[in-house]
Amino acid sequence: MIAIAVGMALAAAAFHGTWNVLVKVSGDPIATFRRATLVAGLIATIVFVPAWLLLGRPTLDPAAAGFCLISSLLETLYLWLLSAAFRRGELSAVYPIARGSAPLLSVLVGLAVLGERLATLQLIGVGLLLLGILAVTLSQASGRATVPALLTGVAIAAYTTVDRVGVRLTEPWMYGWLLFTLMAIELPITLWVAARLGLYRAPDPYSGPTWRQAVIIGVFFLAGYVLVLFALSFAPLAIVAPVRETAVVAVAVWGVWRLRERSRTTIKLSGALATLAGVALLAS
Repeated sequence: MIAIAVGMALAAAAFHGTWNVLVKVSGDPIATFRRATLVAGLIATIVFVPAWLLLGRPTLDPAAAGFCLISSLLETLYLWLLSAAFRRGELSAVYPIARGSAPLLSVLVGLAVLGERLATLQLIGVGLLLLGILAVTLSQASGRATVPALLTGVAIAAYTTVDRVGVRLTEPWMYGWLLFTLMAIELPITLWVAARLGLYRAPDPYSGPTWRQAVIIGVFFLAGYVLVLFALSFAPLAIVAPVRETAVVAVAVWGVWRLRERSRTTIKLSGALATLAGVALLAS
């Protein structure tokens, strides 16, 4: 079963890395997420409501719904933080910091809160993760994206830990449907509040993200997340959380190669490789 969970997490990593690249080049990240979460919520409803009817209308445990609500709020916060990091920094620096710090924090939670244990090689992996994150952080010229990127990692670790508990109280697909439905509601509300407070200005509708981009991002977002939920329903957090971050090197290379983010390339890619090695050891 662990091998199946690892396979799901690897597929989720591919989806996740792809939609992050698309968000980075789409224009205003948070405006892109507004449309993408709406698309993901609609698709989840179209797919999962018929399944709910066919399977005899199973009930959703109130405790699972509560965890799902907490997770959706953390996920909405994550989208804001990731958007801020993408606006301030390069993809090849932001992604390894955010995605590398998340499994590190998830592992610490797994050890301290959930009672999970790590072998010697996995502890070495923790050290490599720390070195990788530090190297990528130092590769940034100004470091303006470091704080939101690290906070993004904190949000990832937080909602992943909540999901690890909540998804085991119900069916993963029901949990995923409610999660994306809530996010599709919450993000527009937070955008409206931010605009009213003068903290956000919507982009020109003709220069913002297209619906085609939003559909692709929304589909990949939903697919990757549901795969992780299924993996978390029967595998330890300390395995699933690190494996899902294996896209760090691919995304870093893409940023350097395609987006021409050439500042301090060697230390940036070395840090991404160290992060990936740490992730691999954690999943061993």
